[in-house]
Amino acid sequence: MQIKLSDYKELQDFGNLELLAKQVVEGFITGLHKSPFHGFSVEFAEHRLYNSGESVKNIDWKLYGRTDKLFAKRFEEETNLRCHVILDVSSSMYYPEKDFNKLLFSIYSAASLIYLFKKQRDAFGLGVFSDKLEFLTPAKSTSVHQKYLFAELESLLTREGRGQKTSVASALHSIAEQIHKRSLVIIFSDMLEGGNSPEKLTEIFSGLQHLKHNKHEVVIFNVMDHKREMDFEFENRPYHFIDLETGEELKVQANEVKETYLKAIQTYHQELKLKCAQFKIDLVDANIHEGFYHVLNSYIIKREKMI
Repeated sequence: MQIKLSDYKELQDFGNLELLAKQVVEGFITGLHKSPFHGFSVEFAEHRLYNSGESVKNIDWKLYGRTDKLFAKRFEEETNLRCHVILDVSSSMYYPEKDFNKLLFSIYSAASLIYLFKKQRDAFGLGVFSDKLEFLTPAKSTSVHQKYLFAELESLLTREGRGQKTSVASALHSIAEQIHKRSLVIIFSDMLEGGNSPEKLTEIFSGLQHLKHNKHEVVIFNVMDHKREMDFEFENRPYHFIDLETGEELKVQANEVKETYLKAIQTYHQELKLKCAQFKIDLVDANIHEGFYHVLNSYIIKREKMI
């Protein structure tokens, strides 16, 4: 499913992330040959089937009256999996434009995942970072918590984007120190920081190693505009490039820098892939032009391996 500028504007017209997430997830489920929900009811995400012989004190009798089936109230420790979605909100994520950028893609993807987590009875939390970890919620599986996270994500849609630098490493160290139970940590980031130097990449992986050392599973959705950032598809004419994080400006003819740029970005991403493979971290290419189903499918595959 290709996504164009008009598609993003249409998504924004929903005005409600929960409704948008529901549409995305239900469309995704419809397209699956085998539903990931097979084996349990998705209607009663706050309950589980009552097992004969256990205490009756947790039975939801009101629900029994409506359904003629015995369901027990489900407690936090009975969730299948703990998931933390971490969003990079630094200025580079606002590329390429206000109504069509990497941050919007990440927010919509995160909302869809959170909706899916809730349906699958997984606990979920949300974290946001730029040059520091700005906030990190605990992982819960309640409807109230889900609505709170949707509200936080919606607030990011109107956030001012320029001049906010990135510090992936420090954010990852903070996350590792604050998440105390083994979890699946899902990161949405372009992984671009400080000119993509080998030193910066080493710092980033020290943070990722911290998460792995604490027994967390890590999935990185490497969010990029492949057309421009990976393939450098610009017409051969003068351009005025502006660094969204530092404000640095460069006026240049596109073809004069294309070969050098492509070599640098390809070298960086190859090293990123090699290091992720070395540390058993899932690195998923997330092209903002390709839609959200790839994100949901990658999560489903990872979840099946963990459960």
